[in-house]
Amino acid sequence: MVVRVAEQAVKSGAAEVIVATDHPAIAAAVKAAGHDVVMTRADHASGTDRLAEVAFRRRYGPRRIVVNVQGDEPLIAPALIRRVAENLEAHREAEIATAAHPLVTVRELTDPNIVKVVLDLAGYALYFSRATIPYARDAYARGIRSLPRGLPVYRHLGIYAYRASFLHDFSKLRVPAIERFEALEQLRALAHGYRISVAITKSAPQPGIDTPADLERARRLLARSRRVS
Repeated sequence: MVVRVAEQAVKSGAAEVIVATDHPAIAAAVKAAGHDVVMTRADHASGTDRLAEVAFRRRYGPRRIVVNVQGDEPLIAPALIRRVAENLEAHREAEIATAAHPLVTVRELTDPNIVKVVLDLAGYALYFSRATIPYARDAYARGIRSLPRGLPVYRHLGIYAYRASFLHDFSKLRVPAIERFEALEQLRALAHGYRISVAITKSAPQPGIDTPADLERARRLLARSRRVS
């Protein structure tokens, strides 16, 4: 699965693709497939901390853009990886870029496992939450039965591009209460004044792998795509 993610990252046109891991078996599989690996410490609290170690060891300059693609996203589109990196490059005031897509169902809107993001008029994130935001006061007065036409409701996608300068600073930032209660790491950046630019995609990408059933579904989709191609 991790090798497949690396292959998708290569197709994005990235200048280099590195798999950062603390697991020897993953490192061996990735090396056998011909990809670059950095063995990191095993005590990192988050994937962002792991990226920060790689950025430090590779001596990346402060404006270098690093995209974090999770290892459980074998179906991620190379175009999405590229778009998030290009979004950060285009927004010079941002230290981070990410992606989101419009929500279309009440179930998604009210699901606390689905993170929502509210944007300003320039496309920068104002806030991320597991709650139903933005909240349409009048439309929801008698309960949330449908999404009001024109309400800008977006689902956050868990892909990030960072400037190396932010990665160097991240571990030094105090964890704010909003991050602890929402359990959303990106709120730390917002709380400390960093700007996050958000690229809007038209539709949801293929989901990541969280369960054995997800893995079997991904295998079927990949097998089908090979037959078609």
